[in-house]
Amino acid sequence: MTHTPRLPRFAGLPLAVGAGLAIPVQGRINGALGVRLNDGIAAAVVGFSTGLVVMMLISLILPSGRAGLARILPAVRTRAFPPVYVLAGGIGALFVFAQSFTVGILGVALFTVAAVTGQTLSGLLVDRLGIGPAGKRAVTPMRIIGCVLTVAAVAWAVSPRLAGSPGSPGSPGAPADGAGGLETLILPLILPVLAGFLMSFQQAMNGTATVHYGSPVAATLVNFVAGSVFLWIALAVKVAVFGPGNPLPAEWWYYLGGPMGCVFIGLGALLVRSLGVLVTGLGMIAGQLLGSLGLDLVVPAPGSIVAPATVLGTVLTLAAIILATLPWPRGAFRRQRPVG
Repeated sequence: MTHTPRLPRFAGLPLAVGAGLAIPVQGRINGALGVRLNDGIAAAVVGFSTGLVVMMLISLILPSGRAGLARILPAVRTRAFPPVYVLAGGIGALFVFAQSFTVGILGVALFTVAAVTGQTLSGLLVDRLGIGPAGKRAVTPMRIIGCVLTVAAVAWAVSPRLAGSPGSPGSPGAPADGAGGLETLILPLILPVLAGFLMSFQQAMNGTATVHYGSPVAATLVNFVAGSVFLWIALAVKVAVFGPGNPLPAEWWYYLGGPMGCVFIGLGALLVRSLGVLVTGLGMIAGQLLGSLGLDLVVPAPGSIVAPATVLGTVLTLAAIILATLPWPRGAFRRQRPVG
């Protein structure tokens, strides 16, 4: 096992936020590609496949990448970590599936709240169990408060869009009297909550693999290999049943989603050892909201809404993450006994 250096928290947290900035950019690109191809699964396959090509090139060019490649098979053979960790990329594929099959039912806003809720809860659990390379981290009152505030802040930030979500009352396709709306949303909501819940486990698996490979490059490459295999199988089934979608576009920018995925998956694998799974995930959530806000301001998509709640919810998310990250002293919130 090799020892990658730990980053101080004041350096690691901005990197986590920066990694999160790539997520909405990737989502915007993959969404546009999915519309162009008329096939969300095919768009996900393109994203994962281009990311795989990029990671293969980086792994072969960089000395640390080549060294990491040489350690993959020995680490798996000696069971340096549970072999199932090499399938962590399948969780990313599941997340893409959740986007493809539920965003049209729930809307982007409700999907985001569901996924963030699952990821935040599992971040606490994964840290408590010590699954990631950072080891066990206690579930303190401030971490719980920070998690609750994060979910509430994300819900507030996306609230201007919730009214327009396909399943919301008054939206097209919703029951006029609101009856049956909750029942029709329960099953679609389970998938993004589950996908978000498993994202923390993916980060912990990739972080552990990074420690043993000695490089996040190798862990990211294995992640893209596993995800690509899952998605290519899904695409083959889809084409066999429903036929192919539209041909691939010629515009180069449609193929940037994969490299964006390389950024946040690689940085996530690197940062969980220093920050823990929860704080890494919260930092990426903050970056995701900041990136979404920036995109809506600079290059707004049709239907984009930038309301005061969007800005204030994003700011509150940053405050909640700082609250959960600060090194609060043990016993700081216990009731003090009177002296004498």
